[in-house]
Amino acid sequence: MPKISILPDVLASQVAAGEVVERPASVVKEMVENSLDAGAKHIEVEIQKGGASLIKITDDGSGMGREDALMCLERHATSKLKDASQLSAITTMGFRGEAVPSIASVSKFRLSTREHDAVEGTEIIVEGGIVKDVKAAGLQAGAIFEIRQLFFNVPARRKFMRAESTESAHVEHQVKLHALAWPEVRFTMKKDGRTLFDLAGVRDKRMRIAGLAGAEAGRALVEVPLTEESGMEVHGYVLPPEFARKGKRQQFVFLNGRPIEDPAISRALKDGFKGAVSDGLNPSAWLWIEMDPKLVDVNVHPAKKEVRFHKPLEVRHLVFTAVEDALSVKKEKTQELRGVPKIVSRKDGSSAPVRKPFEKAEEVSSQRVEKVSSVTELKPSVPTQTAVKPAAAFHAPEKQEELEMEKKEKDTPKFQILATLHDRYLLMQGEDGLVLLEPKAARERIVYEAFLEGGGEAVESQGLLVPELIELDARDLDVVLTNMENFTEAGISIEPFGGSTLQVRSMPAVLAEKDPRAFVIKLIDELVETVGAKRGKQLAFEIFAEKLAKRAAWNEVCKLSGAEHLLAALFKCDLPYCAPDGRPSLIQISLKELERKFS
Repeated sequence: MPKISILPDVLASQVAAGEVVERPASVVKEMVENSLDAGAKHIEVEIQKGGASLIKITDDGSGMGREDALMCLERHATSKLKDASQLSAITTMGFRGEAVPSIASVSKFRLSTREHDAVEGTEIIVEGGIVKDVKAAGLQAGAIFEIRQLFFNVPARRKFMRAESTESAHVEHQVKLHALAWPEVRFTMKKDGRTLFDLAGVRDKRMRIAGLAGAEAGRALVEVPLTEESGMEVHGYVLPPEFARKGKRQQFVFLNGRPIEDPAISRALKDGFKGAVSDGLNPSAWLWIEMDPKLVDVNVHPAKKEVRFHKPLEVRHLVFTAVEDALSVKKEKTQELRGVPKIVSRKDGSSAPVRKPFEKAEEVSSQRVEKVSSVTELKPSVPTQTAVKPAAAFHAPEKQEELEMEKKEKDTPKFQILATLHDRYLLMQGEDGLVLLEPKAARERIVYEAFLEGGGEAVESQGLLVPELIELDARDLDVVLTNMENFTEAGISIEPFGGSTLQVRSMPAVLAEKDPRAFVIKLIDELVETVGAKRGKQLAFEIFAEKLAKRAAWNEVCKLSGAEHLLAALFKCDLPYCAPDGRPSLIQISLKELERKFS
């Protein structure tokens, strides 16, 4: 008997579904792309229970006749490719003809469609890849795809689906991606019977960005004007460096109307900021790239997320130049508004600022003198002694507590604060050499133990005079909702404010944070790394506290004023010599080691 045989059509479709249908958001992506290819001007997406129970896509596109409706359920059946030459210049969103049969093979599927000039439409019911019924139906022109009980016949795949809120967030993100790529199309999304958003078709891309990213981002947009090079063009918008985020979740790149992810473009985008964005952060941007379809291969990834450029260096240079020029123009305008002097070149090749007529040289020199004198006035501080209090979870008698504090005070090392080194380290004289303190690591340890010392009880919070409203991406909102209990225990009071907007009402009293919005957003970026991890409540809170401490210490400044208080707080901690992630907060260079260096 032969060992090799042809897979049955239904099984082959289920195998293909493993590549095309990863989660409910993948189904939405494929179906919306088909609607766009059909010329739809209004696309409505509705889901229930994160898409596991129902995914319904309704469009007003061209629709299909009875014969085409049946044919679209066959594998590799497509109207978008006729010969091999078209494969090298694809102009449509979909083209393989695998999406519909693959989805129908792992769900209870219903297709209702009618052409605009047809009297009646067609309704087809498919269950697990097997056609159950075909009948005439009366409906509006266009198509309606209903996918119920996704993966009902593939339980192993269903187990890999995440929580309902997480799947809903991914679906919402996918719809918003296409809404950005095609701003002229109206997009409506409903979730469990409630309308999340209804975006009217617009010509101005800024309106679509503001409608999805929030009014604050919309006001801060910096336009990247249309730039052409080597037969390619790019235009779009970026946000100033202060809006940079950890990760690339706020970078949206569209190639010929297709959302893509490309590391070369991300690198060029960051290079265009010329170091204004620090390491570990990435700028926020919305870029639309247009080029001849022959210059790009979109058939390199099953889900069509990645592409291969035939001229990658030219694409990177195009994006870099466009972003660099846009930011240069923005900088010049800002300087003019602030009265910052322009820089001109001298004949000898040097440069000098152009001063206003009333600006005197004496004023400039006096500023220099004041700057120098302010530095020389700094004097070494007096050695400081601090004491450590016992953990809050251990309730000892007052006398025992006093004895422990006295003992700890005797064991606390004595330091004489000398100076700062490159605004990064505090230099101190210890009993046996030179001691260096990293303020950021010290602050992390202080904040971390301040959160944990209550034994899991809520941290004292301080109400904001004016609650802060934050508009988030659907996936970021899901991170907050997942960690809501941790936020509350950490003293951050957050409440849903409708849609994807949150309201921050209070912040931890231990933090002197002047910008709650920036703090919470950066904290979310830190938490993204641990999304989906199954951890116990206490361990989850410890990880949350570590991320929170790291974010709280982000803006810690190394300065002599306040160094004594920082040391005092540090040596009240149980583990003052290291940050929560294990890196040292203090290091010592002994006198013997220094003597060896000079011998």
